[in-house]
Amino acid sequence: MHQALYRKYRPQSFDDVYGQKHITSILKQEAATDSVSHAYLFSGSRGTGKTTCAKILAKAVNCLNPKDGNPCNECENCRAIDSGNATDVIEMDAATNTGVDYIRDLRENVIYTPAMLKKRVYIIDEAHMLSDSAFNALLKTIEEPPKHVLYIFATTEPHKIPATIISRCQRFDFRRISVSDIVERLLFIAERENINLTKEGAILIARTAQGGMRDAISLTELCAGSGKEIDKSLVNEVLGTNSYEKICGVARNIASKNYAGLFETVNDIFVSSKDILVFFSDLTSLYRDMIVCKSSGSSKYFDLTEQEYKELEDVASLFDMGTLIYHSSLLDSAYNSMMRNPSAKRLTAEITLIKMCEPKLTATPEAVLARLCALEDRVTMLSKGIIPNEVTPDKPASEVGEVKNTQNAPLKKSEAENTVLSRDKESGNDDYEHLDEWDEVICKAGEKDAAVESFLKNCDCVYSKSKDKYYIISSKKLMATMLGSDKNRKCIFDAMVCCDVNISSPSQIEIIFKPEETKKSDLDEF
Repeated sequence: MHQALYRKYRPQSFDDVYGQKHITSILKQEAATDSVSHAYLFSGSRGTGKTTCAKILAKAVNCLNPKDGNPCNECENCRAIDSGNATDVIEMDAATNTGVDYIRDLRENVIYTPAMLKKRVYIIDEAHMLSDSAFNALLKTIEEPPKHVLYIFATTEPHKIPATIISRCQRFDFRRISVSDIVERLLFIAERENINLTKEGAILIARTAQGGMRDAISLTELCAGSGKEIDKSLVNEVLGTNSYEKICGVARNIASKNYAGLFETVNDIFVSSKDILVFFSDLTSLYRDMIVCKSSGSSKYFDLTEQEYKELEDVASLFDMGTLIYHSSLLDSAYNSMMRNPSAKRLTAEITLIKMCEPKLTATPEAVLARLCALEDRVTMLSKGIIPNEVTPDKPASEVGEVKNTQNAPLKKSEAENTVLSRDKESGNDDYEHLDEWDEVICKAGEKDAAVESFLKNCDCVYSKSKDKYYIISSKKLMATMLGSDKNRKCIFDAMVCCDVNISSPSQIEIIFKPEETKKSDLDEF
């Protein structure tokens, strides 16, 4: 008779449990030294080993021939527990036995000694489903149980367990199992079961399982039903997921406003009868990756290959942070909307993708933030005399974000002094000197206002000893006007003070507009 792989390969000792060494090492030591607590609380997401460790602990405390805290799995007691014939190991499903009457029966029965084992073990799964009255009925017996009784509570939502219960238990939090550990286990099972599983396919399955070993093994068994080699393409086909390259392609289409490509993607999903919710979930995961990538600049927060991480960096460079946050909010809202109204999935998906291309179609704060970020980036680039290349569907990723310089380079320090202050030079007044700390001042001003920093980068600063003034020289009229405002002048003054410049008042700063002698381009007035 066929047995599911996740049951067939369920760990039988603490040493066989993957990814929970911080828990199994303690349980193993307690079992070996006969210092097991009277009550445990195992919490964590599904498929991480809570019930498995509970059963191993039940065997370890009742084993006739324990081996360094592990059950021998050969004695009469171990075999009885494995087969489910041990009446002293009671597994309760709190989801279907939530009432106080069931708990009262349990409380009355704990006074009786075990029929055949050393200890009577109560494994209460989904413990958070118990009612308040049921928890109250458990309080006294959990606090002072008979020596022959052991309680093990397992839950995926520990925040729903009353604090009075948690305080009476020894709590262990099960972590999500890492992709590397899941891949190692899957490849081991595949070899034992003669399943042709590639490492790339195992990695994709492990990611889809989201830290759950049981889910990963079940998905592997599902893919193995095809009888073919389990590679990335087969996993995507069987599970209805999308390859990383495809999802990145969708993000590129959004950045380039390639509506035809987006509509074609949605159409392919519906024609192939795949779930659009899976597609939106994968796209949301990509946006999470892009946000983390732009924020941290580190690859340690991703379970990606080197090639996939480079692809992620390339795609993330197409968006500013405000746009990523706006798109993430749209994806989350669309996902919830499609869950509530499945009949309108296609319409919701297409409208959402259009909104992601055009922030002006939405009046939410996230949309306004995305538009402001895009405008700030463009103004900053234009203020430097450069025009960003437009993103197009057929443009290679390596070219996206390149810029063209439409003006000559900014005036050098010597040129600025000679051209702007030429009259003072000719009159013999040679008391002007460049501010050595100017680069530091620009950086410090940028910490308070990025726009001021972008303007100052195209300016020079000289100091007049006789007039005790600092002249900031700009060849752009708009820049000079913007820098001349009281707010921006105060920002520059504060930056100078922080950089230990000898200045006592913002009135010592004077903004000078001096156009370049060369022919102006169309962007100079901007």
